[in-house]
Amino acid sequence: MTIRYDGRVAIVTGAGAGLGRQHALLLGSRGAKVVVNDPGGSVDGRGGANAAADAVVAEIRAAGGEAVANYASVADAEAAAGIVQTALDTWGRLDILVNNAGVLRDKSFHKLELSDFEFVVKVHLLGSVYVTRAAWPVMREQRYGRIVVTTSISGSVGNFGQSNYGAAKMGLLGLMNCLQFEGASYNIKINAISPSARTRMTEELLPEAVLKWMHPELISPAVAWMCSEGCEASGEIIWAAAGNYARVKYLQSQGVQFDPSQPVTPEMFADALPQIMSLERPMDHSGAFRQLEENLKRFVS
Repeated sequence: MTIRYDGRVAIVTGAGAGLGRQHALLLGSRGAKVVVNDPGGSVDGRGGANAAADAVVAEIRAAGGEAVANYASVADAEAAAGIVQTALDTWGRLDILVNNAGVLRDKSFHKLELSDFEFVVKVHLLGSVYVTRAAWPVMREQRYGRIVVTTSISGSVGNFGQSNYGAAKMGLLGLMNCLQFEGASYNIKINAISPSARTRMTEELLPEAVLKWMHPELISPAVAWMCSEGCEASGEIIWAAAGNYARVKYLQSQGVQFDPSQPVTPEMFADALPQIMSLERPMDHSGAFRQLEENLKRFVS
């Protein structure tokens, strides 16, 4: 089966370089009409230039595709809504949204200015919220939409000096987890890509022996699948790096069930800790309440 996007309109934020550029080029090469959004700033979000988005638009057009540039910052709610309006004004619809825009302002937590924490959260988390919120009624009305958010292993596992970035990236998973239910009856699917690739945001963070294999274009096939009509998954996280793709899930241990009609002491918890912490037979965290219901049945008289 060939995956194409003929007749579909896509927005890719932060598409002037790195991962976003590759996403936009791949979608455009397979028939999507693409809004290439990028304010053209530096890695830390300062400055701006139209040339970055214009260059990617030119590449898509040179290959026979259709594209238009947008230079707005996703960190501004009104400007973010304007990105969606660009798609509607140009092509009259919107089918695909790839929330890729991001910045880095890395510092250890005790040295980090709150303004830098807030700005990173505003771009990654609120920026995705702003654009998605503007796209949501359009997708609901047409009863179709494919949305991708970009999370990170820096949030799910952690990384020194990236408390702002990691917090924002985990917040995006909370957004996705809730919107998968709200979009279900409207054929709106929302999934997350957790990428590791060589971009200007990561060149200083990873060893050269690893970086040489971490081509940004190796992330885009997973994103392209998430954007396709054939993607029926929603609420999934795919980790991608150097040609490796894997599903990421929240797991929990079998745990311990105390009698809820009786007091539970800190000492009881401490004594049961080995069993609580054991992941010998882990289960999907999404089934936590179903399992709790089963656990409690033995205490019902």
